[in-house]
Amino acid sequence: MTNSQPRHGGDPTVFAHDLHDEGEPEAEFHPGIAARLPRKNVAAGVLLRDERGRVLFVCPTYKPFLEIPGGVLEDDESPLAACRREAREELGIECAVGRLLLIDWMPTHGVWGDSLQFIFDGGTLSREQVAAIQPDGDEVSRCEFLDLDAAKERLRPSMARRLTLAHHTLLHGGTAYAEFGRRPAR
Repeated sequence: MTNSQPRHGGDPTVFAHDLHDEGEPEAEFHPGIAARLPRKNVAAGVLLRDERGRVLFVCPTYKPFLEIPGGVLEDDESPLAACRREAREELGIECAVGRLLLIDWMPTHGVWGDSLQFIFDGGTLSREQVAAIQPDGDEVSRCEFLDLDAAKERLRPSMARRLTLAHHTLLHGGTAYAEFGRRPAR
C-alpha cells in the first residue's frame, strides 16, 4: 500500500498539526548519509484473549509456527496503525488495540535482519467478535485460542519468551523492554 501521508494510530487533526509544527525537514549536513544509515525491520502484534483468558493464535500459511495477529510495518506506518491494520486483514474484524505491553529487539538470524517487535494489548474479545473472525486464507489458514503454556511447544522459543513477558506486563502493568525475548541484565 503506497500512501504519501503517514499512517498512525492517533487523532489525524492533532497529528497533522504536530507535523506542521515540526517544520521543514533538516537538510543533510553530508549529502547521502541518510541513505547509508541502517534500516531495521519493525513488526507489531496484538495479544487478544477470549472470555476464558486464552490467547488468540493464528496459523500462518507460510511457516510452521504459531503467531499472534500482526505483521511488518509498511513504509511510513506507525506500529499502532500497523497492528490495527494487520489484525483487521488477518482476522476480518476490528479489535480495540490498546496499550503497548512490550518492545523486543530481535538479532539477525539467517537471512532475516535484526528487528523491533511491538506487542499491544487487544483486550478480551466478545463471543460475537470471536464468531465473526474470518481468517484471510492467504496468510492465515486458521485461528485458535490456547493457554500460553499449551501453545509454547508450537512457538519459536523467542516468541514463547516474548509472549510470556507481554502477558506478565498485561497482568502487572507497565511496558517491558526485552532483547530476544529476555529482559536485559541491569
